[in-house]
Amino acid sequence: MPEPCIVVLGAGPAGAATAIGLRRLGYAVTVVSDWRRFAAVEGVSQRVLDALRHAGLGGALSQAAMPATRRVHWGGQQLQLNQEFLLDRQQFDRALRDDLQRAGVGVVEGRVGELRHDGGHQVRLDDGQLLLADFLVEARGRQAPLAADRLRGPETVSLLNTWQGAPGTPASAVESLEDGWAWMARLEDGRCYWQVTLDAAGLPGKAGLAAYCAARRARSALVAELFDARALVPAQVHARSSTAILAGECVGPDWIRVGDAAMAVDPLSGNGIFQSLSSALQAPVVINTLLRRPGRAALARQFHQQRVEQLFLRFARIGRDFHGQEQSRAEQPFWARRQAWPDRQPLHLAADGQAVRVERRPVLRDGLVDEAEVVVTADQPLGVWHVQGVELAPVVRALYSGRPVEAVLSNLPGEQQMGVRRWLTEQGLA
Repeated sequence: MPEPCIVVLGAGPAGAATAIGLRRLGYAVTVVSDWRRFAAVEGVSQRVLDALRHAGLGGALSQAAMPATRRVHWGGQQLQLNQEFLLDRQQFDRALRDDLQRAGVGVVEGRVGELRHDGGHQVRLDDGQLLLADFLVEARGRQAPLAADRLRGPETVSLLNTWQGAPGTPASAVESLEDGWAWMARLEDGRCYWQVTLDAAGLPGKAGLAAYCAARRARSALVAELFDARALVPAQVHARSSTAILAGECVGPDWIRVGDAAMAVDPLSGNGIFQSLSSALQAPVVINTLLRRPGRAALARQFHQQRVEQLFLRFARIGRDFHGQEQSRAEQPFWARRQAWPDRQPLHLAADGQAVRVERRPVLRDGLVDEAEVVVTADQPLGVWHVQGVELAPVVRALYSGRPVEAVLSNLPGEQQMGVRRWLTEQGLA
């Protein structure tokens, strides 16, 4: 039987991580990517950098990430945090292609014009080139077509302004506003970025956006600290949706959605790239199962869909809680909408020993989705399989049979015993 042909649409972090993960499993992969059409910078944490390196994208990071001091005006407080890392997305995206090619992934530059599915996938590019795929990975971010059953948060737009200033020390800042919030950054070579995120309704027309944004910058003390007088001049504006969206169905028999094409969160939490990778890192194993173990297809699809939905809710609640820190603005429409969405459920539910149970759920094992007994808790509804390399289900079953915790854990090495005992204590079981 010939090896399946896999095509990934999009070479951002999610598409690149999925493609490299598939190459590690031995698949032939082609990535279709269109160049980013506007300059952008993202502020990311050390955790994001670590996740990118783990995904095989360290080469891109070495060329595109620079540390910067960061100021925060939020919740009535003014803080100067140690640093965040500024990621030049155009430079990063170019370097991602180098990482892909080093990993043996084919890269085709082009824009998808038409998709057809007739016993396989036909991808026709704007230049007329036709690619055939047995399996399709949708990783085009917010540009990917969405199903009718998608879930949307409050309608939000981000206006990104860019201009050239004087070279200087890299720096970034974030501040809350009456009707939204702004993030800004200055790179070492003097490139400047200012992005304001607001309700989608009530903005001026396209022709008036540059002057509107310049007027807003003129009222900001933080802008005056970070930039020179060129910040007060109308600059190039790129408007884009930043509404939180869950795509609906995210996996089928021969296709899968990853990254922002599956779930896109409000940028406030600073987790954009991290959440993209969260769905992408599991995707190669899900795809491997769909292709190699068709008898487990339903299990693999359940695994991906449930985890995308849980990740979306988790990141949405993180964003809600960031908005919730602005209590002094809680009556303002922008903040009121976002402090109550997606729900009122706490990010972490309190431990409830009575609710802990053992169930069979999909897990990742040896490069495939499999089924195993896991421990389901109030805070981990999809279940926890291992802690410190120890399967939890046998431990919990033994405790429920009446054995004392000391006896159940006695045969474990000291570090594992401490880790499992700590977890049991957190759940109210020890």
